[in-house]
Amino acid sequence: MSELDFNRVFDAMRDVRVAVLGDFCIDHYLLIDPHWRETSVETGLPIRGVASQRYSPGGAGNVAANLAALGVGEVHCVGCIGDDPYGICMVESLKKLGCDPAGLVLQEEGFSTRAYVKPYVEGVEESRLDHGVANRVSAETTAAVAAHLKRMLSELDAVVLNQQVREGVWSDALFEVVGRLAAEFPGVTWVVDSRDCPERFHGMIVKLNDNEAARLHGRDVRPGEQVTEDETAAALDHLHERFGSPVVITRGANGAVAKDASGVYEVPGVHTIGEIDTVGAGDTFVSALAGSLGAGLGLEEAVTFANLAASVTVRKLRQTGTASEAEIREIGTDVDYVYDPELAANPRRARYLDGLDVEIIRPRDLGDVRFALFDHDGTISTLREGWEHVMEPMMVRAILGAKPEEVDDRVYARAVSAARAFIDQSTGVATLRQMQGLVRMVREFGIVPESDILDIHGYKAVYNEALMGVVADRVARLERGERDACDFIIKGAVECLQALRERGVSLVLASGTDEADVRREAEALGYAGLFEGRIYGATGDVEHCSKLMVIERTLAGLGDSGEALLVCGDGPVELREARKRGGIALGVASDEPRRHGWNMAKRSRLIRAGADYLVPDWSQHERLLGELFG
Repeated sequence: MSELDFNRVFDAMRDVRVAVLGDFCIDHYLLIDPHWRETSVETGLPIRGVASQRYSPGGAGNVAANLAALGVGEVHCVGCIGDDPYGICMVESLKKLGCDPAGLVLQEEGFSTRAYVKPYVEGVEESRLDHGVANRVSAETTAAVAAHLKRMLSELDAVVLNQQVREGVWSDALFEVVGRLAAEFPGVTWVVDSRDCPERFHGMIVKLNDNEAARLHGRDVRPGEQVTEDETAAALDHLHERFGSPVVITRGANGAVAKDASGVYEVPGVHTIGEIDTVGAGDTFVSALAGSLGAGLGLEEAVTFANLAASVTVRKLRQTGTASEAEIREIGTDVDYVYDPELAANPRRARYLDGLDVEIIRPRDLGDVRFALFDHDGTISTLREGWEHVMEPMMVRAILGAKPEEVDDRVYARAVSAARAFIDQSTGVATLRQMQGLVRMVREFGIVPESDILDIHGYKAVYNEALMGVVADRVARLERGERDACDFIIKGAVECLQALRERGVSLVLASGTDEADVRREAEALGYAGLFEGRIYGATGDVEHCSKLMVIERTLAGLGDSGEALLVCGDGPVELREARKRGGIALGVASDEPRRHGWNMAKRSRLIRAGADYLVPDWSQHERLLGELFG
């Protein structure tokens, strides 16, 4: 996968000139107040109160908005609008974004500006109202649209062809004239994003999602249905040959794949923590693809860039989002990718070392390993087992405020679902970063007054108090002799640490838990001395995640390569960092209550995070180390 030089990409795009021809739509968001009560005097029916509303360009309009947000030099809009308030809104919105709407032809009869009216009640979208479903574009409008595009083609670097709706700007005559213009101006990059008829565009770069590609390849697939990696690969080969031009297929959270005359390029999905909203992500992708191709990037680089841009948009909830230069730089500077999603979802595809409960995802050579970095909780210790069951109710209480019993059942269920999903996605992240997510969720639900919302340290204190009560009870039982240390240690873990020491490997312990607590718990369980003081935890500073700092510090002592570092953990954070830096990632997918055996949910998370190997526990450490160290 290509590494991106953001300075080069964004500097080049500032000189790019792009036209967007397609179905310009308006997204009209209505935020309904469910507590507002009034009955119509005229009809006797209940009235729905709109607390606020907002408008944003959708369809081809969102493509143009994304190009502008990316900093593309010139963005020209070509299409059709109706003689109505939504048409006026479209023109004014595009002007504010810095786009040129001169190519939007006004058709006064038989055409309404396409608009999607989206009512939201407590953050949930209800059935929408669509304007313009009976549109018929006239021959005069088609001629005017085509003429406007042709006049500017000699000065353009790229054209995006957007087909969003069947009742829009696209007529047989427009398809024909655009095909001729594409052949007449081969120096222009033509990028197609067509929902209903991509097969009508030839000799252009075609962008599809995996569902659309599978249908064109002959599979009867419903929108949103799962399409496998193999099916996508087969569709990619078929469509590249059929269209005679480059094809790009997006795979949602699983990234994208593309093919041109030089080969096939695969880009993994970007890991995202928290709730996502995919509205507009496809528009962001095609905009970034066209803008970067127009700037001279190769297809692999352009798809990598577009994938990052789309990962920005999906984090923006209940809006038709865009991705700016600053937002893409922030995510792309140290991006977390999702690896092998289909293997992660399907244990039947697992491969194992002969005679061992060791799953091989990516074979590596451990011969030069000099340092081994271990996560603590769930990898060695189970003193904090069940922390999720402490954090979930704490988060739900924080979201619902002082009187949770007064909250509607539907809102309560949403709060529980949001907390569970966030905990699952953020497992292994420093606690303060999890509390950042909690503050965001509390604000998004809007139940707690702003003055009552705690900061990240306040919420962490509430969580720690509850968790430490559980941990303190377990330590007390240990000290009283009611439990043995082995009752709180993953099977074989201490013996594995000792065996690594005997091989001359230096051990490091890193945790997202507060450092003082990590040291105290390692001492209580009797293995702190094996790390010779190299025990690190959270410091109270959210900007310094302990695991990342320790990996950086360890790699600094090894020179440029991370290959001499083995990272062992049950959380995605440490395995992702190992993968990024060339280290060897060994995931521990253990059933913590039993302290041995597989936890298949952990298996899935760790494969997606980039694990090279997986073990259910350390009970086979002698044979494991013998195999891996040769």
